Amino acid sequence: MFKVSLKSGAAALLATATIGLASQALTTPVHSAEISCDTAKLIVPWKAGGGTDVVFRKFAEAANKTGAKPQLQVINIPGQGGNKGTKEAHRAKADGCTLIAIHQSAITSYFTGRIDFTWDAFEPVSLLTRTASFVGAASNTSYNSLEELIADAKKRPEEITAGGTFGSVSQFLFLLIEDAAGVKFRHVSYDGTKERITALLAKSIEIGEINLTAATKYLEAGDMKALAVMGDKEMSETPGVKTARDQGIDVVFGVERGVMLPKGTPANIVAHYEAIFEKAAQDVSLNESLNKTGTDIVYKNATDYTNHMQTTYDKWLGIAKKIGAYKR
Repeated sequence: MFKVSLKSGAAALLATATIGLASQALTTPVHSAEISCDTAKLIVPWKAGGGTDVVFRKFAEAANKTGAKPQLQVINIPGQGGNKGTKEAHRAKADGCTLIAIHQSAITSYFTGRIDFTWDAFEPVSLLTRTASFVGAASNTSYNSLEELIADAKKRPEEITAGGTFGSVSQFLFLLIEDAAGVKFRHVSYDGTKERITALLAKSIEIGEINLTAATKYLEAGDMKALAVMGDKEMSETPGVKTARDQGIDVVFGVERGVMLPKGTPANIVAHYEAIFEKAAQDVSLNESLNKTGTDIVYKNATDYTNHMQTTYDKWLGIAKKIGAYKR
């Protein structure tokens, strides 16, 4: 039988209370992280008006609407194919006051030698969206499908101008198509989606990677064409536009956008932002708005996002080496 004196009972009660408080502290959400700024910078390393900018402005608005603390402010730092802003985020203090909007260009830019670090130089927070890519074409081109483009490219090797940011996903897409179809394009670099779309509208290039987030109004007006959906299924927003696979080119491709923090950011701050973006991802109006432009919310938490990025890196490393895009 377990016996305690009044004195030892008081001590036990005190110990129990202490353990209870400690347990409560351990189970209290770490989302009350102490962050020194009232407004955190969410660096978008591309110009305003491009696909990444549009997606993250919508996400920041949804997060701020739910009472995110600190509030999020999108800061555009374009240049160097998305690498200028990425480098600034890489140099930032790990205090929760700077975040970076990121997609697979963090991988491709490293493969192609345009930057000396890759995605794991940051702390992943959340994967947020996946946007289907399209092969876009200037309105005056003679082809109206990817199948017709490939046939023309075989007759004119290295003549058809393909707009994409060197080292980024927009160029990587055409490298994959070249490899799958046995053709060669003449690559022309533009610093982001907005400049690439401007070039298509001006007919300065023949083809370029586009997405519905940035190009819907131009497609509807007939100012440019969509030759193929690079996702795994056709989209209701672009009736009659077949997938690349349905046109004989076995390439599936889309842009996956997420948010990360500088390396070394404390785990409780990572968890704090993880909770903010998870809540924003459940916003009905945000989902509806993004869906209309071909973007799906595909939220993953920090752990799952980290695993996903590593899997993507490993898969794309093999592809980059196969197509001659690996320059490390």
